[in-house]
Amino acid sequence: MKERTDDHIPLFTSDGLKWYKTALLEHYGIEEDVKRTGKRGRPRKPRKIQPPDLKYAQVVKHRRKGRVVKVELRVVFGDEKEVKEIIENSPVSRHINTSFVERSNLTMRENNGRLSRKTLSFSKKIEMLIHQLWLFIGYYHFVRPHRGLKVCTGIENGKNQWMKKTPFMAAGITNHIWALRELLTFRIPPK
Repeated sequence: MKERTDDHIPLFTSDGLKWYKTALLEHYGIEEDVKRTGKRGRPRKPRKIQPPDLKYAQVVKHRRKGRVVKVELRVVFGDEKEVKEIIENSPVSRHINTSFVERSNLTMRENNGRLSRKTLSFSKKIEMLIHQLWLFIGYYHFVRPHRGLKVCTGIENGKNQWMKKTPFMAAGITNHIWALRELLTFRIPPK
């Protein structure tokens, strides 16, 4: 994510899992200088602190007997007022919404056996998992039409005529549904 954002740190949102805070500090944190104490022994390790422009908020769901009874917005990094303003001005949603990410994760697990535990196709090597994920992402965006993206092109004989679209067609990256052969034989330009 950091490589793709051109030194701009976006607003991060997630559920209440505690490991996201650690991961964000690992990648975006600023290393704090540790002053020597002059005492014997091993010096303290430098720790990472949050940069001033890192903003991170969580949506925490409180459950009782399996039902959600309260949903709380928790600002972990950044000014609470600033974070709420960014969310209110968002073109996508007026509140923190993890459903898009959860839907994406579910789609990945449903369509990629390597992400499921206790199956014969479970990935034991990270390299093979990464190759499979890139293949699936290409297939999902170029080859597989999505029902939610189809467009009505007109009415013929009293019936609506629909044009199927892939996500990259909807984004304007390509103008046709690719065949699997086209995806697998596409020459990728060198970096």
